[in-house]
Amino acid sequence: MADTDVAGTAEASAQHAVGDAQNDDAAAVEPYEVAETVADTDEAREAVDADDDEDEDEDEDEDSDDDESDEGDGARSSRRSSGSVKRLEEEGEIAADYLEELLDITDLDGDIDIDVENGRASVAIVAEESGGRELRRLVGAGGEVLEALQELARLAVQAKTGERSRLMLDVAGFRAARRRTLEDVGAKACQEVQRSGEPMRLEPMSAFERKVVHDVVASAGLRSESEGVEPSRRVVVFPAS
Repeated sequence: MADTDVAGTAEASAQHAVGDAQNDDAAAVEPYEVAETVADTDEAREAVDADDDEDEDEDEDEDSDDDESDEGDGARSSRRSSGSVKRLEEEGEIAADYLEELLDITDLDGDIDIDVENGRASVAIVAEESGGRELRRLVGAGGEVLEALQELARLAVQAKTGERSRLMLDVAGFRAARRRTLEDVGAKACQEVQRSGEPMRLEPMSAFERKVVHDVVASAGLRSESEGVEPSRRVVVFPAS
């Protein structure tokens, strides 16, 4: 199926699910139903799997979320050229338009911020003064809805540009808060491995979460790998060689 058809199928499924929910009970619209409906389509699931294989995990140096990567200054400078930044800003604008429509459908209030961070487009839906709790419906338990919405936004960008997007989406500060928590988890794991001298296996995590932990482990001078198959893929922390 063509990329445009995939994105169109996903968008149509999302809008159909929301429409049914609103007709049944407008006050009880649950956006997670939208994401789950889309995630259950074969096309969307294949896109999620492909992105997980190529995205934030440790095997992808280009996906580093900080300035500590194996690339030299020249390579980073080239990647962040004005042309590249302009393209990433365009990705953010396309995703923002798509997400604004979603907010209208679900009758949720939120501001959308667009940025370019670490070689990728970054879009955040920010809660207005009293709308944080309602907006967290778009996060879901453990961030499952957020992950599905991120894939939808990436598909929307791909349908417009013809290129796969590595856009990152945050809603109501969930990823920022989760990053801080994971940094603590990674630091404690490093301390335990240094104390015991034995490898330590962490709980299953998403690609984004694993990437955060890998960065913490690398900063501590230890080694880490990912093992297992989604959704049970996890980080294993090893003592320094």
